[in-house]
Amino acid sequence: MTGTTKLEATPVELGFEQHRTELTAYCYRMLGSAFEAEDAVQETLVRAWRSFDGFEGRSAVRSWLYRIASNVCFDMLKGRRRRALPMDLMDAGSSDMAVPLAFVAALQHLPPRQRAVLILREVLKWKASEVAELLDTTVVSVNSALQRARSTLADRNVTARTVPDTTDAEQQDLLDRYVDAFERFDIDSLVKLLHEDATMSMPPYPMWLRGADEYAAWMRGPGSECRGSRLAAISVNGTPGFAQWRANPSGGYDAWAIHVLDVSGGRIAGFDFFVDESLFPLFGLPIHLDA
Repeated sequence: MTGTTKLEATPVELGFEQHRTELTAYCYRMLGSAFEAEDAVQETLVRAWRSFDGFEGRSAVRSWLYRIASNVCFDMLKGRRRRALPMDLMDAGSSDMAVPLAFVAALQHLPPRQRAVLILREVLKWKASEVAELLDTTVVSVNSALQRARSTLADRNVTARTVPDTTDAEQQDLLDRYVDAFERFDIDSLVKLLHEDATMSMPPYPMWLRGADEYAAWMRGPGSECRGSRLAAISVNGTPGFAQWRANPSGGYDAWAIHVLDVSGGRIAGFDFFVDESLFPLFGLPIHLDA
């Protein structure tokens, strides 16, 4: 950076931007929301830019950025309470590609530091010593946090399961009726498809409901904005689901949420609406549909 001071240089010139994509994926796993992840990465780059004069090169820039990103996520998660989702989640896996919804949801069972350790160790494949340096702790503490994280997920039945991608005729009929009732916004018909104690959640929002009557009341209130939506069937780790586009007053339909259904005994026992348009490309789906 000859002839340019730190305050004159931009994050791009400092080489920070080349790490934006992987930092966004990390923050998304930590926070469970693409919107919050983008904010976290932006804050990370701002903090890094402001404190670059104090960076003495004791570690690689990438590791240093991950340390800042972790602290940003810890700050954002501080005081936030997330409930465990009712859906039967799949195991985390080890891919560093786009994360399945189930893994992102499963991470919300964990305290922030355990969450960070699990992601860094099992997803990004960092060594325990590298994670210890990043989190300013010991290898023993890292291994202990990883063990506790695994135990927490196991205790909450967040384990691998095998679910067929195909459904039998009875279940397919239930799913077809769900689409028909939702697109017609026939709340009475939707309620008939539910167990009486069915649950609903809407990540990343903390609200959740229990009971068919509560769901009906919510749909006739705040949920009425979903009137006129379009659905498309998808498979979420083998679990039946739907992509939802909401009607745009200017024309067409905009990506809104991914529905993940828990079907039991011929009825819907619960569903989770992941409100995050950035998930649609993961399923090869467009952000906007023409009218």
